[in-house]
Amino acid sequence: MGRVTGSVRTSGCEWLQYDYGPGLVPEEGLGAFTMWRYRHLLPMSDGPVAYPLPIGGTPLLPAPALRAALGTPSLWLKDETRGPTASNKDRATALVIEDGLRHGLDTITTASTGNAAVATAFGAAAAGMRAAIFVSIDCQEDKLGLMTQAGAWVFQVPDGYAAAVDLSRAAVEEFGWVDRNTGVNPLTTEAKKTVALEVWEQLGRRMPDVMIAPVGDGPTLAALEKGFAELVACGVAASMPRLVGVQARACQPLVRAWQGTDPAPDELDPGSTLADGIAVLRPAIGDAVLRAVRSSGGAMVAVSDSELMDAVGLLASTAGVGAEPAGAASLAGLRSALREGLVDGNESVVVLVTGREIKAAGSPSRGRVAVADRLDDVREAFGRVPL
Repeated sequence: MGRVTGSVRTSGCEWLQYDYGPGLVPEEGLGAFTMWRYRHLLPMSDGPVAYPLPIGGTPLLPAPALRAALGTPSLWLKDETRGPTASNKDRATALVIEDGLRHGLDTITTASTGNAAVATAFGAAAAGMRAAIFVSIDCQEDKLGLMTQAGAWVFQVPDGYAAAVDLSRAAVEEFGWVDRNTGVNPLTTEAKKTVALEVWEQLGRRMPDVMIAPVGDGPTLAALEKGFAELVACGVAASMPRLVGVQARACQPLVRAWQGTDPAPDELDPGSTLADGIAVLRPAIGDAVLRAVRSSGGAMVAVSDSELMDAVGLLASTAGVGAEPAGAASLAGLRSALREGLVDGNESVVVLVTGREIKAAGSPSRGRVAVADRLDDVREAFGRVPL
């Protein structure tokens, strides 16, 4: 089992700590290649896993045509679009629900710009739990449709994503629900760090020189740092890769913070980018991202919507990988980093493709969607459904 020996608070995050050593790392070739392969580095006890959907073990693709197009012979794509709801959000959902099931809880909540909500709705449905999702009022109809088709209750919050997070967290305190909120529940980071562990194994138990990830709230990149750092702490790797974070040019609070300059108004407009998955004005663990980037010798870059769409097309035409704009942000960021001299084309680089767009078969079930800006609205929407 993963024996947690304590936790530390770093840059606003709770990092769980283990009794590190080589024995926590699975032996090469033994066991199924899923997220649960790393259970000795996860906060879970022994016993069968109840979560029913397949999680982790996503491919690391060499993409030779893409390598040739970019002049990057050691480029790899970590393709997280292969999960149950086609995004890296599936990992965090799985571990949080597994923990909730082991504690006998029956309702899970999260706030999301879309993908985490869809992952939570489908994961909860598969596990027999109820999902209460809080989204901004302008959440895409297709994503609302996916959530409600999976049986989730969806609350649209007029004051935007940050207010949705606050209301979801208030509901956790009031009703005792499972908290899947990104950057708040440390289990979300624990699950996402398994991407780094897989990359290391898939590269023949070697670290890449550079790992590139999109950044919205920040836990994806922060989790990569934790995963790589734990491999070093276990004594199976000698050094960390440089981490490069990517934000949309229209919403780049952390890029500007990294550069030490104030963003212009048009650089803090989440509604002006196609990359809604990373359009976050108040990153939940932004300080952790900046610390990880700086300590690794990495960088932060911003990319335009046209660069994002070019990356979507390039992934499809040279690698056969479908991605939504936020999911393709890492590739767009790599191209920017190459131009700026932040990454050398001959380095070993892993680009994290975080998700692809999936469509709902039909319109949202309006009986499961309500506008809410306070807990009384949540109670009223549920009516006689026990909270």
